[in-house]
Amino acid sequence: MTRVLVVDDEPQLVRALRINLRARGFEVETAEDGTGALRLAGTFEPDLVVLDLGLPDLDGVEVIHGLRGWTDVPVIVLSGRSGSRDKVDALEAGADDYVTKPFNIEELIARIRAVTRRTAQGETAARARIGNVEVDLADKTAAGPDGAVRLTPTEWHLLEVLLRNPGKLVTQQHLLKTVWGPSYLRETHYLRQYMVQLRRKLEPDPAHPRHLLTEPGMGYRYQP
Repeated sequence: MTRVLVVDDEPQLVRALRINLRARGFEVETAEDGTGALRLAGTFEPDLVVLDLGLPDLDGVEVIHGLRGWTDVPVIVLSGRSGSRDKVDALEAGADDYVTKPFNIEELIARIRAVTRRTAQGETAARARIGNVEVDLADKTAAGPDGAVRLTPTEWHLLEVLLRNPGKLVTQQHLLKTVWGPSYLRETHYLRQYMVQLRRKLEPDPAHPRHLLTEPGMGYRYQP
């Protein structure tokens, strides 16, 4: 049974999450502040943490840093803060995803399942499929119904980072630093240009992508 630790100081929200998660087969523990969350994380050993940023004692980003000091447990931030800076700070601290309040419970459950499934599987396989194109990361080949799809070395590097994190939101800063280097952290237009090229080559309908998704102001996500 997947163990979920819910950290939030809104009693009604916590109650609703506890009921909905347990109804779907999750084991649930709750904490109302950051100190309690860090203590419970050590004893309950959750498979995933759902974390609010606005806690009464510690900021949620501090809690993420505290967790990342000793565990790689996935963290989904659930917060009323909708600013891009708050989202990026949480993701850069080590959060795996970010859901803004108010939220749809079914969407949150889907994200929880996606993150826990990815964690259980470990690193994604060397093969992936984007629309009608089969991608082999090991051999650096991509082939569709009309034959081989040619990608540049930079396109391959960018695509591989996304495919190695299926379902996970990967920040702009992480992609820029990994693909181009730390001196390119402000060059977000690079990402926009290369994502347009990748979608044109791989997505069945580049104007309405289903697999290489943009999270405005934050980053990109490969959705299998």
